[in-house]
This record gives sequence, structure tokens and C-alpha cells, in this order.
Amino acid sequence: MDNHDDKRSPEEPSSEGIRSPDGAANLIDTDYVIGQDNITTTTMGLNLDLHGKVFSISAIVVLLFVVLTLALQDTIAPIYDAIFGFLTGNLAWFFMSAANIFVILCIGLIFSPLGKIRIGGADAKPDYTYMGWFSMLFAAGMGIGLMFFGVNEPLTHFGTSLSGSDWAPLGGAEGDPAAAASLAMAATIYHWGLHPWAIYAIVALSLALFAFNKGLPLSMRSVFYPILGERVWGWPGHVIDILAVFASLFGLATSLGLGASQAAAGLSYLFGAPESDVTMILLIIGITIIAIGSIVAGVDKGVQLLSKINIAMAALLLVFVIAVGPTLLILTGFFENLWSYAVHLPALSNPFGREDANFSQGWTAFYWAWWISWSPYVGMFIARVSRGRTVREFLISVLLIPSLVSVLWMTTFGGTAIDQFVSQGITAVRDAGVDLQLFIMLEQLPLSQITSFIAILLVIIFFVTSSDSGSLVIDSITAGGKVDAPTPQRVFWAIIEGAIAIALLLGGGLTALQTMAVSTGFPFTIILLVACYAIIKGLMSEPKAV
Repeated sequence: MDNHDDKRSPEEPSSEGIRSPDGAANLIDTDYVIGQDNITTTTMGLNLDLHGKVFSISAIVVLLFVVLTLALQDTIAPIYDAIFGFLTGNLAWFFMSAANIFVILCIGLIFSPLGKIRIGGADAKPDYTYMGWFSMLFAAGMGIGLMFFGVNEPLTHFGTSLSGSDWAPLGGAEGDPAAAASLAMAATIYHWGLHPWAIYAIVALSLALFAFNKGLPLSMRSVFYPILGERVWGWPGHVIDILAVFASLFGLATSLGLGASQAAAGLSYLFGAPESDVTMILLIIGITIIAIGSIVAGVDKGVQLLSKINIAMAALLLVFVIAVGPTLLILTGFFENLWSYAVHLPALSNPFGREDANFSQGWTAFYWAWWISWSPYVGMFIARVSRGRTVREFLISVLLIPSLVSVLWMTTFGGTAIDQFVSQGITAVRDAGVDLQLFIMLEQLPLSQITSFIAILLVIIFFVTSSDSGSLVIDSITAGGKVDAPTPQRVFWAIIEGAIAIALLLGGGLTALQTMAVSTGFPFTIILLVACYAIIKGLMSEPKAV
């Protein structure tokens, strides 16, 4: 690394698409120029600017996967089942240990002097307001997941804990409704709190640091410069970026598939639409078209606007359920559930000697692999919109604020569903399919037709923001780190995301979606563990903040 203070004006780019640091920063001295290995051409009137090797290998492998999955639907489902069982059964300890390391590193950086370093240089100013920034990172991070699992997961863990099932977290609390509810909420918060957001934070911080402070391309390979040096621009770097593309695409496809199945169930419930594969395919196609429109509009007009609309609608639905549901139970439950989470966290996060193997493997290992497969996409998107924040401000915001919102969301929706079962004896929510449980829970409250329709809109808009944010990020990776590559390339990746979701839904349903998230999450976990070392080394080389 070439240690010097960068004095160029903010308007002068250090390389295409990446602004120079504002004030003191330690740029890496490399001859590599962003896009130097790219193929720039015009085909059928479309301008293209692609990293030949990364784009070609990623696109060919993914297209082959889609074609084979659709052609071999009957034979491929058992294969997905076997792969999922092997990875979660044999590697749960690995995923859980890695996630613990990410949390510890984030907390350590918050309290260390390195937390004073500012992303984008010592004098950098934030590009977005707190509201705009938070809306984008949260909507991209786990919007569809909260809608899909907000009722299902707390209620499922409550049921298994109360009955003493072998799927119960930590052995359950058989015959004790209060203890079962407490354990269920702790287990749910564990899956939606600090650990997933620490995974996102590690990727986002590493990308932001090496792009905005070191002057390297906004691509996963750049994070490994302290380890690989100039070799990062060759095949080792190509492999890292290709794995990031695969992880992002299949992580996104999992969420898009879940979103499509929930939206289809909601439309069937409200309007009698047929809940079939055809409905889900039409939904995926329609929403992909909307996402393409958002992509063409750009980050500021498209993604940010949709994210703000989404957050406003989600907040409206949340406040409504708090107001008309068991209000006191929700408000007191928020703090009780946080305490329960803190009490049970050491046991829940223990990777070894677990007696609740079904829970730790079937739930936790899948979740960590899923979050990790999302991390290159979410992390890069968060990095792009986080310039100007200090490391401490960044980590506190990315780690704590979304975690607290997730706790409130799960307490509100899951707590209401549990209360309906325990206090009112309503079993309809518990007995409904996973993609219908949110709507059945809302049916027990006033204005259910309106709130259910809002819920469907939320799923669809979360779907759109995930798709267009993901396309933006995947395009940046396959364009050699350029953040201003031609729009048709982003449109191509949006179409591919929809095609993968359709192929997986037809080729094996939910298990197929989960399997590909876990399969791509495993190699990327290894990459993230190495990135932890690179982050520390990169931050330590930055000029010391005053």
C-alpha cells in the first residue's frame, strides 16, 4: 500500500465510476484501471461494457442451470433434497461458527479506535440522509423474509417448544405456554437480529473501505488485495467475483420464490385467484417487468423512492397491528423478548454438542447460509449508499437499528399470532400454510381486507426493490467493478433472477430454493472469513482519525 493523503478534488474520479477520497485516505498504488479487461461493444443497438471472463462464465453456467432444471424437473427434486440435507446436517457447525466470528468482529470494531475512520476519506460527507439510507439498506436486506416468516417462525417455534417436539429450539418448554412463547421469540430474534446484519456489515464495510478509501473497483476481489496483491486482477479474483455472482443470484432467487408464493397465496385468499405455478410464474414475470422499470430510472429515482414507499407502508401496517392487536402484550413483549434473546443467545449460538439438531441444522444453518448468499448483493448495495459514514456510525446503524426493527416486527406479528392461539383459542393461523399465515392472522383483526391487500403490495414492492438492487450489484461485479455500466446489462440480470426463481419453483419448490442458497453460501462463507482479516489490515493502514 502506498501511504499518502489524497488531495484530489471530489469531482475528479480516481477511476471510472468511483469518486476519489475526500481528505486523508490511504490509496492503494496499483496500475490496474477499472474496466481495463472489459469488452466494450455495441450489439443490436445496445451498448455493452462487460468483464469478459466473469460475465461469460457466470451467464453461461446460470443459463445452463436454468435450462437443465426446467428440462429435468422430475429427477432433480430428490437431488436438491439430498444436497440440502448433507450441507445443513454436516456443516451446521461451520456456518454457526462463522456467523459468531462476524458478530464479534463488528462489535470489536465499534469499540476500537478504528471505528473513527470515515468511509470515503477523512472529510467525506454522507450521500444520503439517515431516512433515505436506512430505508434502502433495510428494504434490500430482508424485506420479503420479514413478510414471509413474521408470523410463521414465532408460531412454529412456539408450537414445537410447547409440544416438546424434536424440532424445538434448545429442547423446548413442554406444557408451559409462557416459557414456550419466550423461547420461540428468542429463537426467532436470533435468526433475524445481530447475526444476519453482522454478515451484511462485514461485506458492506470491506467493499466500501477498499473502493472509497483505497481507490479499487467496487467488487469482491478488491477486498483481497492485502492478501493476493496484484494477483487479485487475475484468475484468483475472477473466481471470487464469479462466486459472488452465483451467491447473489441464488440468494435472491430464494427470496423472490418465497415472495411469489406468498403473493400468490394472498391473491388467492383475497380475490380467489388460482394458487398455482402459473400464478406464481405470472407474478414473477410481472414484478420483474416492474423491476426493470425501476432499474432504468436509476438508484435515486427508482430504488430509493420504492424503498421509502415500502418502509412507509410497512410502518403503517406495523403500527396498525400494534394499535388493534394485543397492544400492551406487544409493547411489553418487545423488552421481554429482547431480554429472552440475550439470555438464550449463548446457547442458541453454540455450534457444538447441540441436542436440538433439527433446529440448529434445519433452521439456523439454512438461515446463515441464506444470509451469506445474500451478503455480496446486500453488502455491495449498502456499501454504495454508505459513503461518508464513520466505521462506528456505519456498524451501529447497520447492526443495531435493523435488528431492533426486526425484534419489533416479530414481536408484533408473531406475538399477535401466538396470543390469538393461547388467549382466544384460534387455531386457524397455526393450521394454515406458511405462505397464508400472515393473511389468516390479519383476518382476526379489523379491516382485514385492506390490511391483507397492503401486505400483498408490500411483498410485491419488496420483491421489486430486491430485484433491482440485486441487478445493480451483480451488473457491477460482471462489469469489472464499474458502477455506471450500460443499463441493458442490469436489465439482463433482472431477467435472469426471475428465470432462476421460476426454474427453482418448478424444479423442486421451496427445498430447491433453499438448497441453492445453502450451496452457494458455503464457499462464500470461506471467502468472508478471509475478508475479516483483510478488513482489519485495511483499516489499520488508514490515516489515524483525530
